[in-house]
Amino acid sequence: MNILFFLKPKSEIAFLYDDFSVRQALEKMEYHRYTTVPIINRRGRYIGTITEGDLLWFIKNKSELNLHSVEDVSLMQVKRRLDYNAISINANMEDLITNAIDQNFVPVIDDDKTLIGIVTRKEIINYLYKNQKSK
Repeated sequence: MNILFFLKPKSEIAFLYDDFSVRQALEKMEYHRYTTVPIINRRGRYIGTITEGDLLWFIKNKSELNLHSVEDVSLMQVKRRLDYNAISINANMEDLITNAIDQNFVPVIDDDKTLIGIVTRKEIINYLYKNQKSK
């Protein structure tokens, strides 16, 4: 099966630009209520992911726990615990499922490493459940 069947396009997801401030990242994550968000550069290339925890520990260790103190701090100064593995648009289902085991979503990139969207673990589980149920 083609992984594009599961793809939620970039136009429908929340993401952060690598030149955002920590405050901008926090506000966007709060607005969308996501705990992990992809980071891309202005050309659309996938950089990695950031979590609420990454931001929390950064603020705790680097500032006076004041939102205004991180207004001018670049998001890229935040140490990220881990980045979600991205897969190619040409990847197979096995690659998709292998990555989804350890990630809430799997970023999908094209040949230029440009983020084109994500596949959520929820969509994969729903698909597998429906296929198993119909057998």
